[in-house]
Amino acid sequence: MEQSALEYNTERNELIIPEYGRHIQKMVEQAMKIADRTERNNTAKAIIAVMGNMNPHLRDVPDFQHKLWDQLFKMSDFQIDVDSPFEKPTRESTTPNPQRLSPPQHRMKYRFYGNNILKMIQICVGWEEGELKEALKFSIANHMKKCFLTWNKEGVEDSIIFAHLYELSNGKIDLGVLEENLTSKPTHYQKKNNNPPAVGKKSYGKGKRK
Repeated sequence: MEQSALEYNTERNELIIPEYGRHIQKMVEQAMKIADRTERNNTAKAIIAVMGNMNPHLRDVPDFQHKLWDQLFKMSDFQIDVDSPFEKPTRESTTPNPQRLSPPQHRMKYRFYGNNILKMIQICVGWEEGELKEALKFSIANHMKKCFLTWNKEGVEDSIIFAHLYELSNGKIDLGVLEENLTSKPTHYQKKNNNPPAVGKKSYGKGKRK
């Protein structure tokens, strides 16, 4: 066979719907060239039948028949002139609109804490009162202080962390009324609990307010 007679993939038209293959697309292209309308309609129906046979479990579903006809028009670049049992589609109607990204559920005021802090606060608020919940409150506060110092290395008073935690929890977590500081040793509540909720690698501390 001469090289000029070979049909290379790089020289072929791009497949519009690859799952149907090149033979189906060629059948559609040939149908477009048929001058007689009746013969062209019959050829289109035959192509639809072949496309349906490629999906036998769906070919009798009415919506699927509609989809097949839409695909036929799409493979003809919406140029084929045949009588479809459905409304003739347009390029716009068969092109899915890009989904808009949903905005974040929470617009966090103190972004340097991160969204995980909000989740931890929500979990803590939902817990029953007790030593475990108190330990989690201080674990969250210590983690908030660590995040704050990463953002601003000049230091921060515990009262500011407590105020932020109070605000982010909608007033449901108030550590400002307790005589506890955020230090490196286990707090009074954490020492009383054998398995406090771990937030970071460090343990937390106890002390008197200045």
